[in-house]
Amino acid sequence: TLLRTLQRPRYVATGLLPEFQQLDGRHAFIKNHQLPPYEKKEWKGDGTDENPGMPMDEKLSLYAEAMAKDPAPLLEDLNAKLIELNDIIFCEHYCTEGGFSMDDIDLWARLRSITIVDGVQWPTKLRGYMDNLSELGDVPLYDDMAL
Repeated sequence: TLLRTLQRPRYVATGLLPEFQQLDGRHAFIKNHQLPPYEKKEWKGDGTDENPGMPMDEKLSLYAEAMAKDPAPLLEDLNAKLIELNDIIFCEHYCTEGGFSMDDIDLWARLRSITIVDGVQWPTKLRGYMDNLSELGDVPLYDDMAL
């Protein structure tokens, strides 16, 4: 819930990611990615009798509201969770003692999406982990476009 609320509106709002440069791409993402507290069943559809669910204008409004809200309370919670994670990961090069694994691919991809959120305070080891895997995979982080 925390990450969906912080990340999803920012992905769409940047317009810098190739998949969101066109309005249709942004609308497709919004149509298919609900915001809390809504579940997919409530979100999907267009609000008509044939396709019940939430109308697109309401979805757009909810995304705009989420982007306009002060993120400070959510950032405080996220930053605390990152400190917990920093204590759990094994080192700056991989998350588990056994070395680089699928766990790193999964974790890094999830954490990468947080880099689109401005104001995140990365603990030292976790930030090193993010930077090292970004370089290793030649996949940039979103820090430069963070909102």
